[in-house]
Amino acid sequence: MADLNTPNEELNEGYEAEGELYTLVDEDGNEKVFELVDILEEEGKVYFALIPHIEDPQELLTGEVELVVLAVSEGEDGGDILEPIESDEEYERIANIFIDRLDAELDEEEDVDAE
Repeated sequence: MADLNTPNEELNEGYEAEGELYTLVDEDGNEKVFELVDILEEEGKVYFALIPHIEDPQELLTGEVELVVLAVSEGEDGGDILEPIESDEEYERIANIFIDRLDAELDEEEDVDAE
């Protein structure tokens, strides 16, 4: 995924969840909407963790969810763009940090629900 990656202002209007929505364009020109679930700053770089936007939250519970991890960099126009992480080692390290953080957040939510 990457090339043209922009916040989708129309989709964000009226959307009540905390995450921003982004339209990502893959190498074949296909557009897909993703929701921002976490941001990480690590070693001077900023990374986004996104999942496909699903209107019905129940769908998130019924299957595996694709986690997309992208680096934030400066585009030619000075604005931020999202790009794939080139290094497999860097990708694995950052993805594992996001997964650990998301797992911890889910555990906290389950603990609150159990009370």
